[in-house]
Amino acid sequence: MPSDVVKGSGLPIKMLHDRILVSLRREDGERRSTGGILIPATAQVAKRLVWGEARGVGASVRQVKVGDQVLFSPEDQHEVEVHGEELVILRERDVHAVAAERIEESTGLYL
Repeated sequence: MPSDVVKGSGLPIKMLHDRILVSLRREDGERRSTGGILIPATAQVAKRLVWGEARGVGASVRQVKVGDQVLFSPEDQHEVEVHGEELVILRERDVHAVAAERIEESTGLYL
């Protein structure tokens, strides 16, 4: 199946254009402060970026592949349930960083 088709127990889903389907990391939910206080996932602590895994990408997406870890703002997402799993949909331009083994070891800066 092509990388722009999301597999699951239901019908296949094809992501369109520059959209990315992302599953959130479990550890980005509840967290503990350095003092040991439990902070629920719903608490707003400044503007915190979160990591997620790309589960599907549209045909126009250039920098993200299925399986990559992506860093994004929770404010830029649209939540959706797909095949019984809670996922979010982003535009590629809303992704701040990509972490993947295929990425070369460089800063990405051109001097």
